[in-house]
Amino acid sequence: MVDIQKSEEKTNLFDLGLEEIKQFFVEIDEKPFRSTQLVKWLYQHGVTDFDEMTNLSKSLREKLKKHVQLEALEIEHEEKSNDGTVKWVLRIPGGQLIETVFIPEADRGTLCISSQVGCALDCSFCSTAQQGFNRNLSIGEIIGQLWLANQRLGGFDKDNRPVSNVVMMGMGEPLLNFDAVTKAMNIMMDDNAFGLSKRRVTISTSGVVPALGRLQAHSDVALALSLHAPNNELRNELVPLNKKYPIEVLLPAVKSYLDASAAAKRVTIEYVMLDGVNDKIEHAKQLKKILHDVPCKINLIPFNPFPNSQYVRSKNQQIQRFAEFLVKNGFIVTTRKTRGDDIDAACGQLVGKVKDKTKRTRSIPINTVSE
Repeated sequence: MVDIQKSEEKTNLFDLGLEEIKQFFVEIDEKPFRSTQLVKWLYQHGVTDFDEMTNLSKSLREKLKKHVQLEALEIEHEEKSNDGTVKWVLRIPGGQLIETVFIPEADRGTLCISSQVGCALDCSFCSTAQQGFNRNLSIGEIIGQLWLANQRLGGFDKDNRPVSNVVMMGMGEPLLNFDAVTKAMNIMMDDNAFGLSKRRVTISTSGVVPALGRLQAHSDVALALSLHAPNNELRNELVPLNKKYPIEVLLPAVKSYLDASAAAKRVTIEYVMLDGVNDKIEHAKQLKKILHDVPCKINLIPFNPFPNSQYVRSKNQQIQRFAEFLVKNGFIVTTRKTRGDDIDAACGQLVGKVKDKTKRTRSIPINTVSE
């Protein structure tokens, strides 16, 4: 991370949730409402220089300089696709790399955010899983991805808000980093911070049922489920977490979340299309059966190949037949567009690419936020 204001024993406010920031102000003998002023400067305006926070008294600004550090993520690599997709590989303390992707569309700008360094779930079709699991990201490392995207895209200009949607679909399983992820999402949705609609912040899970049961009470957001298979036998192979929380346990938990949520009236079912594995019409029939009473839309995802993968992307004609069957049976179905092919758009691919590149060119700096 790039150190903006730092000294020993200072508190990094980016690593605190909203309530924790209020408590911090109490601890330094300041009124809690001052924390709201600071949050606005940090997250609405992108200001990290205390001297620019003009509605704070000089004495408070000096106190903050004494007790606070603010750190922004360091960009290891940045690429922009011909279709406008922007991707960042970010270096965090310890030297690990994470990735963040911005996908612009006509009616929205979606930021895909990582929650962990690598992933422990070992889904057989996922490139991130091949990297293994290193650690959870902190609140600051999660919210910092949105902060950095706004900085790089001009999003701290009140008339230019390129990021309208956030999806927790980057590296890692968000519900296995529950506290940091929920606190970061609450900052994203807070009117004094980024002010995103709760329906425009989506958490994607492979099905950590106990955490899903707690989610609505901590952070009410839209929900996506990485299902990828219509039966337990196949899902055990593709998503090993299914052995612990099988479909007959998982889907009722999803329905319970939807019933309690104001943000999620239906779940997005994510379904990667693997040639000859899960893309046959018999699989579509099984999917119809298990989802018949689950309010949902189905997002078919053409598989993104990666080195040494055992899988192949389903043929376009087969994906179309699969989708048409589901549509005829009353489901809302979309097929995810392939974006950023020229810069390795798939989750995990860019980090792997940069690791390979830096191994060959260790002495060559790639890119930093201080440019």
